[in-house]
Amino acid sequence: VFAGKIVSKRLLAKNNQKEKMSQEIEIHKSLSHKHVVQFHRFFEDADFVYVILELCRKRSMMELHKRRKALTEPEVRYYIKQILEGVLYLHEKRIIHRDLKLGNLFLNDNLEVKIGDLGLAAKIEYTGQRKKTLCGTPNYIAPEILTKKGHSFEVDVWSIGCIMYTLLVGKPPFETNSLRETYAKIKRCEYYLPPNLSEPAACMLHQMLLPEPSRRPTVSQLMEMTFMKGYCPKELPLSCLTMAPRFDALKESNNRRPLLEVNNDDIQNQKRGNIAPTRIKEHRQSEVASCSRPLASSRTGGQCETYLVLLISQLRELLASKPPTLESAEAEDMTDPAAQPFVWISKWVDYSDKYGFGYQLCDDGVGIMYNDNTKVLLLPNQRNVHYIESDGTENYYVIGSTPSSLEKKMKLLTYFRRYMNEHLVKAGAAVIVQESDSLSRIPYLNMWHRSTSAVIMQLTNGTVQINFTDHTKIIMCPLMSAVTYVDGMKTFRTYRFNTLANQGCVSELLECLNYAHKN
Repeated sequence: VFAGKIVSKRLLAKNNQKEKMSQEIEIHKSLSHKHVVQFHRFFEDADFVYVILELCRKRSMMELHKRRKALTEPEVRYYIKQILEGVLYLHEKRIIHRDLKLGNLFLNDNLEVKIGDLGLAAKIEYTGQRKKTLCGTPNYIAPEILTKKGHSFEVDVWSIGCIMYTLLVGKPPFETNSLRETYAKIKRCEYYLPPNLSEPAACMLHQMLLPEPSRRPTVSQLMEMTFMKGYCPKELPLSCLTMAPRFDALKESNNRRPLLEVNNDDIQNQKRGNIAPTRIKEHRQSEVASCSRPLASSRTGGQCETYLVLLISQLRELLASKPPTLESAEAEDMTDPAAQPFVWISKWVDYSDKYGFGYQLCDDGVGIMYNDNTKVLLLPNQRNVHYIESDGTENYYVIGSTPSSLEKKMKLLTYFRRYMNEHLVKAGAAVIVQESDSLSRIPYLNMWHRSTSAVIMQLTNGTVQINFTDHTKIIMCPLMSAVTYVDGMKTFRTYRFNTLANQGCVSELLECLNYAHKN
């Protein structure tokens, strides 16, 4: 299976537009690197140009950012390392990307970064050549492009700095509500480093976001900076698309490495902003525990409540817009697969009269929310077990190592799982145990409610799922501002809330959304 890029020839009417398209194809087809989207072929007819590319099923890092906001430093190191390797390859081929941003960094099934969209890429023909074209994306554009002084490879380093800042802090460094003010802040190089960033991370950001291009490190130099020498996982579990990894596992791995000596020369000129920084998502480094001890509660309940308030607000705004009713065929082109959820509940069973509520996730993970408000999860590999106490404290075990106090709950987990596999869903193929499973923290059920017409379930990643008695479902995500409608034939269609408000909504989905808002 491949990805396809289709460009209408009506957009290529002018000679410079044709040249730009030809240059993009010429540059991209000359590239072959594990961290660059693979170009396969192109062809055209009278109306369109078709480009066949490598398919990246886990979408772009923009969707990752929307779901996760700030990432942990080991995760950022994991992604930045791959971005640097890909950009180094481009620069060695004398190519400037010129539009590096989260939306152009794609992820495959192994969460490997693939740099894509070379529509603004340019080739440096001779040493010292400076390009003068005004191009790029506002939040990532380098100051020398705005001032039209001429630019080269250094603009990519600046953009990587903006990407790294966004991944660490949860928002771009120069973002404002006004394009003019954003550009003004970029020209002044005005941004703030939150004090809870580590010194190596702050130092690396400072070096990449220097206003003078000649003072920025090269990509090769960035790869040797202190931040990049810290612990970097070899791979990440897919759960990291929606949930932070297990901090105990990160800490254990980090503890096995020698202490790093911070280069004080790198940071002696570092200036932190004197204005209070924007609050960022809690990293919880102080709450890290060893594998033999529980991970303290991370205010999951409060976070879920925040997600719920946001979702209710989004639904209220959508329904207040009174979207026109559409036929199913009319709504087909409005779908947005990039916003489709990665995790949803595929099956459930209610034994709350005795034990609790059991469920199976789409990846074959199994969970139970017991009547005493404790939870247990069995990962798809059938080996790793997560036990969450009623106060939210997380404990991690492997099958066979759970304490005797959990014996009854583990037996119930086995029973629930067997029942769902035998009566509700065909058992999936065995999932291979992977090294990254030790980092996995999958979402679990935070609350559920059952009525005569539906079951409402909220996961700890903010997703709210409603299963109706007619076998239709809606899966709503406040972080993506989107809803997925699953009809009786199990066909998934995902829509952004603003698209529904502006263009209309099918009556079946609108009825479901009204129910969700009322309940």
